[in-house]
Amino acid sequence: MQMKNITTRLSLLTLFIAGLLSFSFAAAPKPPIEGRWDITVDVKGTPLPSWLEVRHSGYNTLVGQFVGTSGSARPVSQIHFKDGSFNFSIPTQWEKGNSEIKVSGKVNGDKISGTLVSAEGETFQWTGQRAPKLRKSGEPNWGQPIPLIKANSFAGWKALGKNNNWVVKDGVLSNPKSGANIATEATFEDFKLHVEFRIPKGSNSGVYLRGRYEIQVTDSHGMEPEYDQLGAIYGFLTPITLPAKPAGEWQSLDITLVGRLVTVALNGVTIIHPQEIPGVTGGALDSNEGAPGPLMIQGDHGAVDYRNITITPAR
Repeated sequence: MQMKNITTRLSLLTLFIAGLLSFSFAAAPKPPIEGRWDITVDVKGTPLPSWLEVRHSGYNTLVGQFVGTSGSARPVSQIHFKDGSFNFSIPTQWEKGNSEIKVSGKVNGDKISGTLVSAEGETFQWTGQRAPKLRKSGEPNWGQPIPLIKANSFAGWKALGKNNNWVVKDGVLSNPKSGANIATEATFEDFKLHVEFRIPKGSNSGVYLRGRYEIQVTDSHGMEPEYDQLGAIYGFLTPITLPAKPAGEWQSLDITLVGRLVTVALNGVTIIHPQEIPGVTGGALDSNEGAPGPLMIQGDHGAVDYRNITITPAR
C-alpha cells in the first residue's frame, strides 16, 4: 500500500510539473519575427517579390518556409533569431553555383530588412513588411461577368517583356512557343474566374490570380495530385483529386478568390475546397498582397491556348 501511495504521489507531481511547463511555454511571448512577411529583393535595380513565413516548433525552435524570386515555396528547417536579428539558409532548388542560399535580416516592428546571398555568391538587399491577413466577413456581392478575350483583338492585355508570341484569333488566345508573359490592364481584388485552356503534351503554363498566386496549368493527364501539377496553387496547395484530360483537349478551371481563401474546380470537379493561400508564389509580379492585381498568364514555359476567360468581380 505504501508503494502504491508513493507511485500515486510521483504521478501527481509529474503531472503538476508538466502543467507548469505547458503554462510557461504558452505564456512565453512570441519572438517578433514570427508570422508572414511580404518581401521585395533589389536585384541589380529590379525589384523582385519574395516571401517568408516563420513559426515556432516546440518551445525554442523557429522553422518556416521561403519563396525566393523564382521557384516554389521551400521549407526552412531552422531560423536563428537573437536580439532582433535572424538568419537561415536553404538548399538551392535549381540554381547553379553554391549549394545554399543564405538570408539574414533584422526586425523593426512590422518591417524587416536584410541581405540575400544567391547561389552564385551575389549579395542583394531586400526589405519586407508584415503580410496582411486579408480576412473578409460575409459573402461577396458579385457584379457582372466580364469577358477578357476579344474575338480578334489583343485589347485589354499587355505583354510583360520581350519576345511576345501571343495572338488572338476567333476568340482563342494562343501562345505558339515560349515567350513573354501577359497580364490584363485591369486589376481585380475578389472575384470568380472561369478559364478554358488547351495544353500540348509536355507543356506548361499558369494563371496568376492578382498577379501573385499561380494556379498551375500543365499537362497532367494520368498524374497524381501534387503541388506542382494541374490545378495546384504552385508550391502551396495540392488538389485532392486530378481529373485532368489528355493533352490537346479543351479543359476548364473555375476559381473563386476572396481574400486569401481560394476554391478551385477542374473540369467541373472541385479539387481545392476553400483553403488559405499563405503567400505569393514564385514568379509573381509583386509582393504587395494588400492591393488589387491583374490576371497574369505565363507564356515563358511553353505553348498553350486559352479561350472563354471570364471574370466576375465582387462589388
